[in-house]
Amino acid sequence: MLNFLSNVITLSCCLLTVSIPAILNIIAYPISKKWSLAISHYIRTVCSHRVFVIFRMYKHFDFEGYADNLEKLPPQFIIVSNHQSLMDIALYMNFFRNVELRFVAKDNLARHVPLVSEMLRTEEHCMIPRRGKPSVAMETLDRFGARVMARGQIPIIFPEGTRSKDGSLGTFYTAGFRRLCEAAPLPVAVCALDGGYRINNLRTIFQKLYNGSYRVKVLDVFPAPKGKEAQTTLLEKSKELIQAQLDVWRKAD
Repeated sequence: MLNFLSNVITLSCCLLTVSIPAILNIIAYPISKKWSLAISHYIRTVCSHRVFVIFRMYKHFDFEGYADNLEKLPPQFIIVSNHQSLMDIALYMNFFRNVELRFVAKDNLARHVPLVSEMLRTEEHCMIPRRGKPSVAMETLDRFGARVMARGQIPIIFPEGTRSKDGSLGTFYTAGFRRLCEAAPLPVAVCALDGGYRINNLRTIFQKLYNGSYRVKVLDVFPAPKGKEAQTTLLEKSKELIQAQLDVWRKAD
């Protein structure tokens, strides 16, 4: 009974936190980009943090953002990370609250996802087409790279390309990462996250939320890789670092 009540309270608080800005952004998006940008900024900087506070308060679900290596971060960089859940977006917004993050994501997220879709479109995140010629995806990354460079934003790419259902690392695909490095020749911060795969859909989120945790850590920062070989080698190294960190976290649990 207590677990049921905590689920109801958690869901109610989350809905109160996100529903109003989500509805306002749906209304504002076709009317005024300025209004939609303001609402999207509120979602990114305030709502993402409040959701984790609610999780901690009612479900004892901890957000653990490690400060290791943050001092190594330059003013602008690319983030390479593993991918476990749509909540990874909120995770990074909560962790890097004082910078302008821009995600590389599939274009299906730009439609019909409450709270997220209008924000991704208004803030001009990189929406990669799921269908069509690979050249279209590469051109989308080129335009995205030019935007983030000009605006001083921080791009985030998930080289697996899809969310892990069980938390295990999938294949790290090189094409998108290499194209982003060419379009935005920036240092690369390798980050690991863990915990999202346990709450990656509405069916499991309340079953597995209690006493859980969502962790994120900057593992290392590398100079901007130049050329295909250096970029491929860095991506391989990134996967090794992330796997090693996942092993450490899970061994400690």
